[in-house]
Amino acid sequence: MSIKSLAALLYAKIQVKKEQKWISKPLETQKKTLKYLLKTAQNTAFGKEHHFSNIQNYQDFVQKVPLADYENLRVWIEKMVAGEKDILWPGKPLYFAKTSGTTSGSKYIPISKESMPFHVDSAKNALLFYIHQTKKANFVDGKMIFLQGSPELEEKNGVLLGRLSGISAHYVPSYLQKNREPSWEVNCMEDWEKKVEAIVEETKTKDMRLISGIPPWLIMYYEKLLEATGKRSISEIFPSLSLMVTGGVNYEPYKAKMNQLLGKKLDILQTYPASEGFIAYQIDPEKDDMLLLLNNGIYYEFISVENFNQGNFERINLEKVELGKDYVIILNTNAGLWGYNIGDTVRFTQLYPFKIKVSGRIKHFTSAFGEHVIAYEVETALERTLEKFPAHIEEFTVAPQVNPSHGLPFHQWFIEFSKEPENMAAFIKELDLQLQNLNVYYKDLIKGNVLKELEIYPVKKGSFNQYMKSIGKLGGQNKTPRLSNDRNIAQSLIDLQKKL
Repeated sequence: MSIKSLAALLYAKIQVKKEQKWISKPLETQKKTLKYLLKTAQNTAFGKEHHFSNIQNYQDFVQKVPLADYENLRVWIEKMVAGEKDILWPGKPLYFAKTSGTTSGSKYIPISKESMPFHVDSAKNALLFYIHQTKKANFVDGKMIFLQGSPELEEKNGVLLGRLSGISAHYVPSYLQKNREPSWEVNCMEDWEKKVEAIVEETKTKDMRLISGIPPWLIMYYEKLLEATGKRSISEIFPSLSLMVTGGVNYEPYKAKMNQLLGKKLDILQTYPASEGFIAYQIDPEKDDMLLLLNNGIYYEFISVENFNQGNFERINLEKVELGKDYVIILNTNAGLWGYNIGDTVRFTQLYPFKIKVSGRIKHFTSAFGEHVIAYEVETALERTLEKFPAHIEEFTVAPQVNPSHGLPFHQWFIEFSKEPENMAAFIKELDLQLQNLNVYYKDLIKGNVLKELEIYPVKKGSFNQYMKSIGKLGGQNKTPRLSNDRNIAQSLIDLQKKL
């Protein structure tokens, strides 16, 4: 083992011990976080209007600080974008992370000088927990690749602006700079397809040890690598590759396809970063849930999905959450987001310490008949079905078919297979049964002959990439919605079949 690897093991041990201090006191940590946030922001424009100085406890906070999404905070954020100080958080933001919203156009998520270190340290700590738990640190001796957005930043009224992954690229420690790929020039390329091709050329002969990115874009990179080299598996190209870091979407539906491409079992480290804050990361390599980060300058609140869908927006803190229940996650951050609904839903898998899985997006669901199927359910149903059938998928989405040409309505699954199941009818039946087992309302609709068994619409290779390209969201951290409650994505995919 190299000196660098030994140093990483020692550093990991020290850092994990340090993190255990707050992990062992979760509720106390969150109370301190709320107190810090309110005291620090009490003299901001938002803090004065909402009487932060008079808030004594969580109940006061809920009464004085309203639930918000980006549209609710837009008037405040626009003042910050215009260059005003002390609006949502003291001073000016250090950065704006630019994201593309489905209804709000471009969003400018503030990142403060207080919050930026948590984005960086959380990514680092995720790797340190992995090193400490597995005693594997050899990846620090080889190359590491991060499939991310361009690090080129704009300036807007004295504040730098860019994609979060591009901003984070400026914070790679100096001792890792010579290990990272791709080159700065290639990383700055905006055309994602050309960028991936350039990354392949730069990396295909390197000693790659760690690869990071979201699953759909990792698959694209791997397939282009195999095409360029003529090899049968990624392990032939990168024999020392040992760790894949991913986040943003559930990894499980992609697992079979990934294993096929990789040609060997690889350790997977799942993370939950967002422009609004780094929320969670995996600390046990044997379990795919993630530790909720309670010391990251974020005070968390939750609204049960069941209540939310009924128009009841009662907020609770960690003291009242329950296992196995889906919640809309609400953030209050040290960058000035207050009562902020980021649109994600999470499910607690463990309490003390608090661990979660991302279960979906509150706006991404299928409920044309009141079934309210969410991402966690379709992903889990597909994962369990793939365990029984030798099939591989690239990507998928689900939409309702309310007005079929004949027969009962149904859920239509658009799946891009890299290997179709030999018995599609049996695959469909199993998938439908798995979904019924996960969603009792869907089961009732099937048993009551309101819906018929789901149908699968296999789409041609490249369909999802072409769809994402058509809406300007190919690459980076952009993800295809798992579900929709209309036919917009479905029709786009159907229309694409004629062109591919």
